Amino acid sequence: MSKVPSLTLNNGVAMPQLGFGVWQVPDSEAADAVGTALEAGYRSIDTAAVYENERGTGQAVKASGLPREDLFVTTKLWNTEQGYDSTLRAFDASLERLGLDYVDLYLIHWPAPARDAYVDTYRAFEKILADGRARSIGVSNFLPEHLERLMDATSVVPAVNQIELHPQLPQAESRAFHERHGIATEAWSPLGQGRGLLEVPTVAAVARKHGRTPAQVVLRWHLQLGNVVIPKSVTPSRIRENIEVFDFELDGEDMAAFAALDERRRLGPDPAVFGG
Repeated sequence: MSKVPSLTLNNGVAMPQLGFGVWQVPDSEAADAVGTALEAGYRSIDTAAVYENERGTGQAVKASGLPREDLFVTTKLWNTEQGYDSTLRAFDASLERLGLDYVDLYLIHWPAPARDAYVDTYRAFEKILADGRARSIGVSNFLPEHLERLMDATSVVPAVNQIELHPQLPQAESRAFHERHGIATEAWSPLGQGRGLLEVPTVAAVARKHGRTPAQVVLRWHLQLGNVVIPKSVTPSRIRENIEVFDFELDGEDMAAFAALDERRRLGPDPAVFGG
């Protein structure tokens, strides 16, 4: 049994609030890492075509013996495949690599505004949804301006926007926009990619206060904000540690201390210009 609570997306589909990300996990290691996560109680797995580990991810899902309906599998369309027909072909290829009949969530990986193709791409997503081959569709790295254009031109409000989000980039504007429109906020790089966030004195102090690791208190911060969160690790002990965050709570003082860490510090690309 998984201990992870679910959020209900805007189309009624339940999504675990904490999942397992496989960014930068080589395909040869993905099956073991995902298998460890599933054994630890994770039921949501987040991959992408560009990660080149859909095969290993799918192998782990199959080998787990878990009922397919108990799992939530996300994958993403890469920028070079944007466009209506190319999206349909790319989705077929992702399903084949995963060895699945459907995914639970399909995301446009980046808006890539200079390509000016994300609206046509999303129309293909709507067809995939209507055909029952994705239970939910959404986007990743979209700014409010991209979302507004998309929603004006199409009929299905994205269920999720997966964005870079951590205490040094809490994305208040995007989270507020998502809340107004019923879009779930999902955080990638929730622990700051190991680039110093977990060593920040404030984070270390909150961790000591609760007798937890810095990673655990940061994940708890995300959950209490209402974010969906997908920490990634290939270390079995950390994979298990990252899911042990449902038996304690941060108090108002802790949340205020984390709020003060906002530096608008983006670790990944700028969605306004990335993706050619």
